[in-house]
Amino acid sequence: MLRQQKQPPSGTIILNHPGNRNALSREMVVELIQAFSDFHREKSVRAVILTSSGSVFCSGIDLKQWGAIAKESDPFEQWQEVASELQELVEVMLRFPKPIIAAVDGAVYGMGMALTLASDLVVASPLSRFELPAAKHGLISGLVAPLLSFRCGAGVAARLMLGAESFDTAEAHRVGMVHQIVSSELVWAKAHDMTTKIACGAAESVQLSKRLLNEMIGESLLSHLVSGAAMMATACSTGAASEGLAAFTEKRVPKFV
Repeated sequence: MLRQQKQPPSGTIILNHPGNRNALSREMVVELIQAFSDFHREKSVRAVILTSSGSVFCSGIDLKQWGAIAKESDPFEQWQEVASELQELVEVMLRFPKPIIAAVDGAVYGMGMALTLASDLVVASPLSRFELPAAKHGLISGLVAPLLSFRCGAGVAARLMLGAESFDTAEAHRVGMVHQIVSSELVWAKAHDMTTKIACGAAESVQLSKRLLNEMIGESLLSHLVSGAAMMATACSTGAASEGLAAFTEKRVPKFV
């Protein structure tokens, strides 16, 4: 489900399950954490590019897998475990010592936005679109909310989470979610060019700068992620979530009370 390639000074992680719109299954989360660990040890890699294959960058959590959990004897405990795994992935990205550049060419939904917001820099094509459809499934974007607030402010978070807005690339750039806009065929190349510029600086300086931004300026971010993961699991235990997940599995419009 993932591919990795090394082209110093960059290393690239490719979400490679286009048949499932690159949805984040539990297996893919484990693979992503391992991929970052692999590049952590590669001294020739000065920054990591996170990109995807297919027309969707990432469609969010794997709702089919979450729907299957609902049928377990103790689904809440399972959802807590999954939410904790997703939280761990986000924290791994935030604590990863090297810069992460998201190279986005396609739609980004739900937890896919967590991947872009946990990245340090974002390059996107005009074909990209950013949306948080969790409420349509009776869920909440518990891990995206703290990242959105940290990167772009609470007002932007409210527009996406409460106002049900969908941002095109131009609007995402205007509010600071996207840093560079290039054509689809240049998305990876631009991210690699940014890596080359990063490599001109001292590795220690770049790493300490990232730590300053994410752990000191964003000092409350990690604790907010813990709360967000807990609220994700809690939301799954509601009747709305049961209906939303069932409707997704059955390919019908949910009927919320």
